[in-house]
Amino acid sequence: MSQTTIGYESPAPPRIAGYRIVRVIGHGGMATVYLGTQLSLGRDVAIKVMRPEALADEVSRRRFENETRTIARLEHPHIVGIHDVGRTDDGLPWYAMPHLPHGHLGQRDLRGDQARVRAVLHALLSALAYAHARGVIHRDVKAENVLFDEADRPLLADFGIALRRGYGTRMTMVGLAVGSTAYMAPEQARGQQVDFRADLYSVGVLAWEMLTGALPFEGEDALSMALAHVQNPVPRLPPALRHWQRFIDQALAKSPKRRFSDAAQMLDALAQVPQRDGEPRITGSIRRIGRGGRRLLPWLAVPVVVLAGLGTWRWLDRREAAPAPADDAPPAAAVATATPPPVQDASSDAGADDAGPAAAPDATPVAGIEAPRAAPVSEADRHLAAAERLLQAGRLAAPADDNALERLDRARVADAQHLRLPALTARVFDAVGTRAAALIARRDDGAAADLLQAARAHAVAPAEIAALQPVRAKVADAIEARIADAVTAVDRDDAVASLAGADAIGLDAATKARLRRGASAIPDLNALAARIAGGARVVRSGDAVFAISSAPVSRNEYAAFVAATGRKSAPCRARGSVLRALAPRDWEAPGFDQAPGDPVVCVSWHDAVDYARWRSEREGRSIVVASTAQGAAAPTAADGPAEWRSDCAAACKDRVAAGRSRRDDLDSRALDPRRGYDDVGFRLVHLP
Repeated sequence: MSQTTIGYESPAPPRIAGYRIVRVIGHGGMATVYLGTQLSLGRDVAIKVMRPEALADEVSRRRFENETRTIARLEHPHIVGIHDVGRTDDGLPWYAMPHLPHGHLGQRDLRGDQARVRAVLHALLSALAYAHARGVIHRDVKAENVLFDEADRPLLADFGIALRRGYGTRMTMVGLAVGSTAYMAPEQARGQQVDFRADLYSVGVLAWEMLTGALPFEGEDALSMALAHVQNPVPRLPPALRHWQRFIDQALAKSPKRRFSDAAQMLDALAQVPQRDGEPRITGSIRRIGRGGRRLLPWLAVPVVVLAGLGTWRWLDRREAAPAPADDAPPAAAVATATPPPVQDASSDAGADDAGPAAAPDATPVAGIEAPRAAPVSEADRHLAAAERLLQAGRLAAPADDNALERLDRARVADAQHLRLPALTARVFDAVGTRAAALIARRDDGAAADLLQAARAHAVAPAEIAALQPVRAKVADAIEARIADAVTAVDRDDAVASLAGADAIGLDAATKARLRRGASAIPDLNALAARIAGGARVVRSGDAVFAISSAPVSRNEYAAFVAATGRKSAPCRARGSVLRALAPRDWEAPGFDQAPGDPVVCVSWHDAVDYARWRSEREGRSIVVASTAQGAAAPTAADGPAEWRSDCAAACKDRVAAGRSRRDDLDSRALDPRRGYDDVGFRLVHLP
């Protein structure tokens, strides 16, 4: 709970059924805290009432109440519990918690008492390990939120309320309390999404503050202090505290990837901080330190859980002889400290096993700590741990009965309200979307469809159905990119094949229709090639795609053109013949016998171009005379004609004829485009 701000004008006391308001005991940017009495039990409570401007609409108020009920389920000896939640007579959300009148950590001077510093840090980290295992991030760990109860135990307050998603980052930067930015992780100061490692950064700031009596970064206002966390290097401790520097450096690393991977690893590192001469050591008993004095507790009062919390499971895990845990077995850390297996980005360079040596199995208990109650390991916990492992291994939907989706199903059946279930479900489905998009991009459409169908079949709970929406968006984007590539390549078959993913994941009707229209608009060159008389082959050359006729234009085909247009025949004769003026020839009478299906000859290059134009108008697509650049193979038959090409020569006064004819062994030659030749025909190219 925040300290009272100077100059603040307290609002009129709210009216809350079942409670009597006594006085204001604190307030901040989002809420006012009242001392009250719960009439049914006659006990003093602290009642936190949200300010109207903090939750201005009904949606945000309901979200706040849902978050509060979630946090009320956190039962840990070092977390301030929530007794009740409701609305004031004016409709403002509130929640009631124990009244802890013994002050907060910021009001205590622990310099020179390193044992107490260790005790407080151990308490806070055990609380965070418990909460993080249940998917709850505090987001506002600071001295004012560490309170002390009647037994002088440190308890973490305002858990997950102050900066839950949906409430903004403490309203605005102007309204940001300096007491909060003093503990804020760099990614949080930048306004980026945070995870549990932001809480560990704040604990590192508290460690520095308790050891030195000052903050590691200073600033004149909230903004300058936030910038210091982002930009300034980690400061150096004085010589007397230098043995803490390694712990502080990792806790305050600017990048989350270089910090402790989880609270359990940070507890391990805390146990490894050397104890210097003069610092009390505990053997056989545990002391409780407080302003009321010190007293010894029987050694038997400390459960084995404390040892586990100090890292025994990590020491055991690192032994070469230790067998790998069974898929269904809970991680040792979950049994000992309620901390889930470390979850990091794929690019993370700091893992749970990179923290250095862990505490020995006979590590001495930390002073001043009541043993935290270990979270029960339920059937849902075991399935979630297995799902986490399978997710990291990339086993999302296969093999059967041993994949992440299947384990999520089992966890949901065991405990549909488990706090970790929604977050892990979202991560697994996000991985499904990423992999499916990659499979679609590399044209492995069958594998993509199988994966997406499996995900869709497993999406039965509301959280799972909601997690499908980002998957559908990724799939739609991947298919759209495939279709765009297919448009460039004029590959209609590939575009249509990509639509398998749309059906598998169940895209909405409008999106599927849009994608299908895009695929269908691509010309089907394979179907076109099959319809061309004499056949055709599809050619892909760079960005160009077209169908080249397998055979030259026949006499029958050219005759239809002449009949329809009345085109006059071009002059034709054997090249070099002196008889061409006395015995003219044309395509109908080239001077040798031809069948109706033989290639037409004695047509000029201009004749060929006009014929192609006529075919284009009749068939509604672009048809041209083949060019050498289009890869048209030059005919080599000894009794077949050479063919006109669109290529030109001699400043385009002549046109090129390619191929070996029955009369000429030359592969290509320049000819007069106005004249036909009895050994030259032409071939067509059909463009999309």
